[in-house]
Amino acid sequence: MKDNELLSAPISKIHMIPMDVINGFEVRPGMYEVNGATAIPCGVNFTVYSYGATSCELLLFRREEAEPYAVLKFPENYKIGKVYSMIVFGLNVYHFEYAYRMDGPYDPKMGLLFNQEHILLDIYAKAVTGQRIWGEPRREGDYYRARVVKDDFDWKTFGQPLIPMEDLIIYEMHVRGFTKHSSSGVAYPGTFAGLKEKIPYLKELGINAVELMPIFEFDEMRDYRVIDGKPVMNYWGYSTVSFFAPNTSYTAKAEYNKEGTELKELISELHENGIECILDVVFNHTAEGNECGPCFSFKGFDNNIYYMLTPDGKYYNFSGCGNTLNCNHPIVHQMILECLRYWTAAYHVDGFRFDLAAILGRNEDGSPMSKPPLLQSLAFDPILGNVKLIAEAWDAGGLYQVGSFPSWSRWAEWNGKYRDDLRDFLKGDFGMWEIAAQRITGSKDIYNPIWRGNNASVNFLTCHDGFTLWDLYSYNEKHNEANGWGNTDGCNDNRSWNCGVEGETDNEEVLTLRRRLAMNAFAVLMCSRGTPMFYAGDEFLNSQFGNNNAYCQDNEISWLNWEDLKKNKSHFEFCKYMTAFRNAHPVLRKFSGNSWCGWPEIQVMGVDGGSKVLRVIYAGRVEADDRGNGYDDIVCLAVNVFWEDQEIFLPSLQGGKVWYVAADTSGKYLRNFIPGQQGMSRLPENRVTIGARSVCIFVS
Repeated sequence: MKDNELLSAPISKIHMIPMDVINGFEVRPGMYEVNGATAIPCGVNFTVYSYGATSCELLLFRREEAEPYAVLKFPENYKIGKVYSMIVFGLNVYHFEYAYRMDGPYDPKMGLLFNQEHILLDIYAKAVTGQRIWGEPRREGDYYRARVVKDDFDWKTFGQPLIPMEDLIIYEMHVRGFTKHSSSGVAYPGTFAGLKEKIPYLKELGINAVELMPIFEFDEMRDYRVIDGKPVMNYWGYSTVSFFAPNTSYTAKAEYNKEGTELKELISELHENGIECILDVVFNHTAEGNECGPCFSFKGFDNNIYYMLTPDGKYYNFSGCGNTLNCNHPIVHQMILECLRYWTAAYHVDGFRFDLAAILGRNEDGSPMSKPPLLQSLAFDPILGNVKLIAEAWDAGGLYQVGSFPSWSRWAEWNGKYRDDLRDFLKGDFGMWEIAAQRITGSKDIYNPIWRGNNASVNFLTCHDGFTLWDLYSYNEKHNEANGWGNTDGCNDNRSWNCGVEGETDNEEVLTLRRRLAMNAFAVLMCSRGTPMFYAGDEFLNSQFGNNNAYCQDNEISWLNWEDLKKNKSHFEFCKYMTAFRNAHPVLRKFSGNSWCGWPEIQVMGVDGGSKVLRVIYAGRVEADDRGNGYDDIVCLAVNVFWEDQEIFLPSLQGGKVWYVAADTSGKYLRNFIPGQQGMSRLPENRVTIGARSVCIFVS
């Protein structure tokens, strides 16, 4: 039936009978196991729960009107346990917005903050009003309200790519920053639709997974300030307002009661092009802040349940953002599980990266748990059975779990040790070759395959948090003055090197070295065991001008300048080649069976004590047909971090095979660093000169 037919249909036809009338609306007890607001044939079902509340009111608003046109108090007999549920007949979802008021005890020292005057956003809201236009501040006294979403999106016949973890190449990006710059050339800059326009570019680059920085409804205007005449705001989005609702300011057009359609179109198009979509989710804190922060949802429903509180009712702050979600409380645990199930089922999301995930393993008093119930539930939940679970395995409270995050062989981790150790090694720090070899070959010293599997490590050198790849070799120090904190914010441990000049320069010698080091880093990343991830724009040497904490910069500091793609076309071509090279060589990604020639799976060799040149040789078999016929896949990665050329010897190949140069960042063997149309260059002998501060890749 159509909506207009539903509203006029006889009660007998839709098998629902009103039992009461409240404030002129026909109602009956609702569906208690369905949280949130759900459209049904005869009206709308509203379900909400609170452990501490003594009463609950449903508020109905017309669009953009400040005062409710109806207030419906839940009868006491409409409450089962701690759950209020009511069906309101005759409501058309296109004609109203809703919120709640909860009454109950007010005792801040006990963590109880009930106040009947507070207008509360449904924790399970699928769409949120109040932030449609990016950067437009809410009017004083405004509060968040929810809308009911009609989900009739047609996913057609396209299934999800279901790419194995070891085969992923993850591309981390900010939805707005990716296309907001005028140079992006898209019709809808800074939106989901604008990103969809760039899918052909993503395919050309060769990545097969995007990791979207937060797209849940967040408040970019929280902590809005003006610094030196320029606005700063919560640009990154790590300030969640609603976990179930997409950010409405990322849409090109208003989607009243159809919220999420543009995002679903994006995900569907990504899938059609063989690209997975991973969401960066923030379950460690909310936008409500500390004792001085607003009350718009969680504080008003059950403050002492949703947040970790000190004995005197204050907020533990393991997130560094004012509050910490009490993730392993059964109620919060249930909410997070339902949330991720919803995004998996309704949006076909392929994976989740958990911001400050160590918090998800803390007990209610903040102490780390050996087997956190939430993490275990996510690991074994059947709906989440095929999604990637990726942990940022540390938090702002000092809990660092890289290599020890509770995993059940299911969770992967952002490998912060890979980032730190490889940054040191690649800029030439001495004594790093052995630990660098560990990181390149899968970090088995911290991810024992017996209990962590072979897909625990997400390798990265850059991400949103820190320097870009170009800035990593352009700055010794952070330059965050534009953030307004006197350059005190952001990490001081960057392990970067400016190549002799701080920041921008016209010195061609310095620029050449920087380009080489950037190529070195990308080549090593693509030749490392584990899942590689890099930050959007690194493929064309995007700069943030030394800002390593651009969380508040909604401007040219954070927006990708697509003119850099033209300027640095050769670097882009190199990166494109390296992603294709990784995809073409299974031995770089996983053990593929013992080599026919008898070489071990991995050989690590150093030259001159390993301090100058590191060689890693991968060898495995590639099956070519059903009868088991195949060939050896052999790749040698040689990294010279020394400032002078170094001579090395490659081991002799069997069966008359010879070595070929697949990449050379010094240009000694390949004019443009990678093979051209003429193909790879054959080595006349096994004696090879590796250029100063360069990487060579050889194949048999």
